[in-house]
Amino acid sequence: MNSLERSLILKTGQETGWENVLEDYAAQIALASARHPARATVTFADDRLVVAFTGEALCGELMRDFGVNSTDGGRTFTVPYSPNRLTASLALLSKLLRRAAELAGALPDQAVNDFAKAIHDRLETEYVTSTEIERLVRQRVGQDVFREALMKYWGGACAVTGVAVPEVLRASHCKPWAECESDSERLDVYNGLLLSANLDALFDRGLITFDDAGGIVISSLLPDEARASLRLAEGQCLRWIAAPHSPFLAYHRAHVYRR
Repeated sequence: MNSLERSLILKTGQETGWENVLEDYAAQIALASARHPARATVTFADDRLVVAFTGEALCGELMRDFGVNSTDGGRTFTVPYSPNRLTASLALLSKLLRRAAELAGALPDQAVNDFAKAIHDRLETEYVTSTEIERLVRQRVGQDVFREALMKYWGGACAVTGVAVPEVLRASHCKPWAECESDSERLDVYNGLLLSANLDALFDRGLITFDDAGGIVISSLLPDEARASLRLAEGQCLRWIAAPHSPFLAYHRAHVYRR
């Protein structure tokens, strides 16, 4: 890479959630961020850029959208590169880096870390007079962190409909907050679905759930006319589902869903 190409790649990283440069060599750039723990290495190789990320979970999630650009099961991803089509190459690199940064900021350990820091900062600045007030503060902060993690994981769109209007999206727990055994479980991004308000209400009250393949299951308690008005139909499904979702959805079907 010449100096201009390196500058453009660094700029792309800065704009997509990778603002820290760990290494900058003639053929390789290593990127990081203070906002998540992942690392990205961009290597120049003739007619392509080879992008490697740290974290097995992150790479597995990236395979869903960028698997066609990986030849080794998700350990690295390739971006076709040509000086004559630099804009197109940088656009694809930007899409890959942006999605990786979103996921890195959403996956379970990072949400717990964000929660711990937010709680520390809040309790340092607020006058907490009782354990009950502290509990409410922790719950409020936790729900904010959880929603932000789900917004990142689902790309800011409803997990079923794809509606991308933040004002109508809700963070739904599969295993309810009060029934979780730890903050890690409460804040696990796989214990949640980002749903539009009507789907959130139905899911929260057990009138819909989802099977292991992500297909919607509608309670018989919901009348046909209500299903029609709410535009519910068999065949609707989650836009994707990952293996770690399964135990949480199983809990929802067993303990929240009303048959």
